[in-house]
Amino acid sequence: MRLVTKEKLQELQKRSSSIRNICIMAHVDHGKTTLADSLVACNGIISSRLAGKLRYMDSRKDEQERGITMKSSSIALFHKLGESNEFLINLIDSPGHVDFSSEVSTAVRLCDGAIVLVDVVEGVCPQTKVCLKQAWEENIKMVLVLNKMDRLIVEMKLTPLDAYIHLTQIMEQVNAVMGEMFASSVLGKAETAEETEKKSKSSSSNVYDWSSGLEDVDDSNLYFSPDQGNVIFASAVDGWGFEVKHFAKIFSKKMNMDESLLEKTLWGDYYFNSKTKQITKGAQLKAKKPLFVQLILESLWSLYDTVIIRKDKEKIPKIAESLGIKLSPRDLRHTDCKVQLQALFSQWLPLANAILDMVCEKLPSPLDLSDEKVDKLFCVPSTSLDNLPDEIKRLKSAFKECSISDEAPVTVFISKMFPVDRKNLPINKQRPLTAEEIAQRREMAKQRHAEKLLNLSSKAPDESSSSAGNASPMVVSEGQEDIKQEPEVTVDDDAFIAFARVFSGTLKQGQQLYVLGPKHDPCKALTKFRDGKEIDPSLTLKDLKSGQHISVATVSDVFLLMGRELEVLEEAPAGNIIGIGGLEEHVLKSATLSTSIGCPSFKESQSSLMGEMAIFRVAVEPKNPSEMPALVKGLRLLNQADAAVQVLVQETGEHVLATAGGVHLERCLVDLRERYAKIEINASEPIVPFRETVVHPPKVDMVNEVIQEHNTSVKKVKEDGSDDDGLITVTTPNKRSVLKIRAEPLPENVTDLLLKSGDAIRAMARYHDQRNVPEDEARLKMENLRLESDAAGSEHVPTSTLPGKILSSVEDLRMKLKKEFSQAGKEWEGAENNVWSYGPKRCGPNILLNKIPNAPNLNFWNETSASKGISDEKSEQLSKYSGSFVNGFQLATLAGPLCEEPMMGVCFVVEDWTIMDLVEDETTESGATSMPYGPLSGQIMSGVKEACRKAFQAQPQRLMAAMYSCSIQVNAEVLGLDITLENKDILLENLEISGNVSIATQWNLGKVGISNGSGKSWESQGISSIASEKIFVVTQKSR
Repeated sequence: MRLVTKEKLQELQKRSSSIRNICIMAHVDHGKTTLADSLVACNGIISSRLAGKLRYMDSRKDEQERGITMKSSSIALFHKLGESNEFLINLIDSPGHVDFSSEVSTAVRLCDGAIVLVDVVEGVCPQTKVCLKQAWEENIKMVLVLNKMDRLIVEMKLTPLDAYIHLTQIMEQVNAVMGEMFASSVLGKAETAEETEKKSKSSSSNVYDWSSGLEDVDDSNLYFSPDQGNVIFASAVDGWGFEVKHFAKIFSKKMNMDESLLEKTLWGDYYFNSKTKQITKGAQLKAKKPLFVQLILESLWSLYDTVIIRKDKEKIPKIAESLGIKLSPRDLRHTDCKVQLQALFSQWLPLANAILDMVCEKLPSPLDLSDEKVDKLFCVPSTSLDNLPDEIKRLKSAFKECSISDEAPVTVFISKMFPVDRKNLPINKQRPLTAEEIAQRREMAKQRHAEKLLNLSSKAPDESSSSAGNASPMVVSEGQEDIKQEPEVTVDDDAFIAFARVFSGTLKQGQQLYVLGPKHDPCKALTKFRDGKEIDPSLTLKDLKSGQHISVATVSDVFLLMGRELEVLEEAPAGNIIGIGGLEEHVLKSATLSTSIGCPSFKESQSSLMGEMAIFRVAVEPKNPSEMPALVKGLRLLNQADAAVQVLVQETGEHVLATAGGVHLERCLVDLRERYAKIEINASEPIVPFRETVVHPPKVDMVNEVIQEHNTSVKKVKEDGSDDDGLITVTTPNKRSVLKIRAEPLPENVTDLLLKSGDAIRAMARYHDQRNVPEDEARLKMENLRLESDAAGSEHVPTSTLPGKILSSVEDLRMKLKKEFSQAGKEWEGAENNVWSYGPKRCGPNILLNKIPNAPNLNFWNETSASKGISDEKSEQLSKYSGSFVNGFQLATLAGPLCEEPMMGVCFVVEDWTIMDLVEDETTESGATSMPYGPLSGQIMSGVKEACRKAFQAQPQRLMAAMYSCSIQVNAEVLGLDITLENKDILLENLEISGNVSIATQWNLGKVGISNGSGKSWESQGISSIASEKIFVVTQKSR
């Protein structure tokens, strides 16, 4: 029975300072869901005896069968700290499997704090590091729970002193990860202009500043330590957990010492000197037992030894009496010693109280949003805060204050959409009858029964028929009336609920809001809105055209998320995590809701984590071809329900399902068959992605003989229209433009740098998109902005300026490119200054290099010809068609000539490009061009694509096959044993021993089945965790 009513939770929702939004994060099988069960049980939602067995937060059938969490789910809990402090805790249980890291990201975006669990036996696993990194990148505060302490006693059979040493090593591993991220963050911050100026001054004075900046940054609250109150030692399966302050309070009375002193000395190299009756430092040096061992661990060990190992039931009443707790006769008579142990610990060291107390004391409320988190969530792409209109600045102020007033603008972030069976919605559930309705139905049943007896007792046929004729209509009408009042719900369709958080204002049921897509630009939207353009309220997601990212939706329902159930709310103030109904036609995966069209859309997570990469791809088709529409509908629903899945339709019409891994793929196929499409589906073997590249011409052939100059491949290249260096000359069909292009392999370090610097390149590309507009249109926009600025008091500022952070990252990329090119050889020196574009998709690992004489304006770094004193007619003419040239390069790198796969590590050098000075294309009155070959821009685009493909083919070509780079962590017990993997193509690279054993391997992605990718066949061989990522290596020679 629930201990807290919905009305009480609604009351707490209005007190933002009493709200805690937290997420449980850990590696798979480290005890997240068991811990969540204990927290849920403290609110009376489930029985405490079922905690850890019911897995209440895992509502899917396959989650229960596999024993792993596959989705993030939230529940609202009540907790009372002390006598009067009441808190509402929105708890999110997230998955730990590597395939579902995207679900963890959707949870972290909505939270202010996180509980990080670590199994004390397995230690810091790969996914533990991923969780710490995700929480760090989202600027949320963390607390640590060292779980499964019982395994140190029962399984590993460590002594209390050995267990203490093991715990210190585990904590050092966690803090080492935190310190590494902290150092990388501090050292990776871009230098401001003032710092650059200071460095130039110091260099001029021959004084070099060797400081790294780490000494000036406060890291006092960074690390986990029990004396700081942010670490709990627990055993979720046995239902106990404690902080050191709990024992400090107990022993301060017994030892007559200061409680605060004990809190600081219970953990660490301190021991109790029995002669001086004082706490002294240096337990390790003097071979003394630390206080943590002497006062805490030995008590726990003795309790486990009595109850679990020796099973001495006669001492259990004495132990309970010494601890000041009372056990029920049922617990004392129970034959299972595990139940008796849980009964003791649940009263002595209740896990839920320890966890929730630490959450309320150490983790922040929605009112305590850090500036870094606000800037990360509430930002405008490629625009600094100083250049934003005042309206957006006011929105940001209300966002940071978490205002719940009716006047405050409503801002809601939707991190994902999750499906719910319509018959399980609160509106469709059968509600319990009231006492009046029960009495009314009882009277109606009595009346029908009396009429039936009257019909049977009638002797006269006429009377019987007449009485039956009078009675039957009444009975039928009453039955029909009853059916109309209580219709049976037969709808089995899925309704999509938005998993969201209100950041400002109060969201109300029936409220009409703007739905802002992830690519929404508030500055452009405000400009269009002031020009008189309004949003059509009838538009839905499928009606939006290219460039449109705004629609209007009405909030039909607001739900309080209670794990497997939903509770209807009339409104939700700021700071709460809720569910929103009625948005399935307006939101695909994530979106932002606001009452203002100038609200920026929340920035999507740019985490480059392995789990969020779609590395498993299969082609799907229905067994019955006539059921293709059902498959298409099912894929659309699956794409909306899963944040990590990608649904692609190839040019051949084949439907491809891209997932994060084997387990994820298996779950998606089950959902397609049983939930969304509801048809039989055939899935292909995993589709292997390739990349196309070129290499330097080989100097020896396959039999190690030197290749002579009269090689046949050189003759073939000459026949293709290139010279000895592979230079391709292409002329447009109308003979107006001639271009010369050569393909070269990029240095490997440059390719790796481009893959890691996608964000900076993408931001610079957006900046170019804002600048590359026709001259007349640009002049008109600038005049409109100037007039509006004068009328509004200089409120509007052009948005085509890069903010400092992005500008510094772009400059940093340029400096790194300069370094890598200079190390690659003399032929690459200065190449970073001639970069024209990156591809494919404007941010890929291929470069278009400009070596056209007298055309320096064609440059990615925005160095115009005017800046170099060159403004001739040729340069202006080339600039006019530069967009077509770049588009041709993008098309060529997106689909190479070998197998239409994207290129990687290729540099296309443009040696020359000329455009004949002829009359411009003339068009007729009907709009058709008079030129027989179409516009010149289209001819240039096609010509560049053709030239790039020919230049690519003029060089030795290679296919880059996808490979798994996998780190397998095994227990120390299996060291020396033969670990057999179900694949013969695995290449062992290195073996590393540090606590646990780490084996780094690589294998061909195309030869690894789904069962291998999920790691099922390895669990029985002592392998505790697997982390993998996809890389590309050259494996096949094509020429």
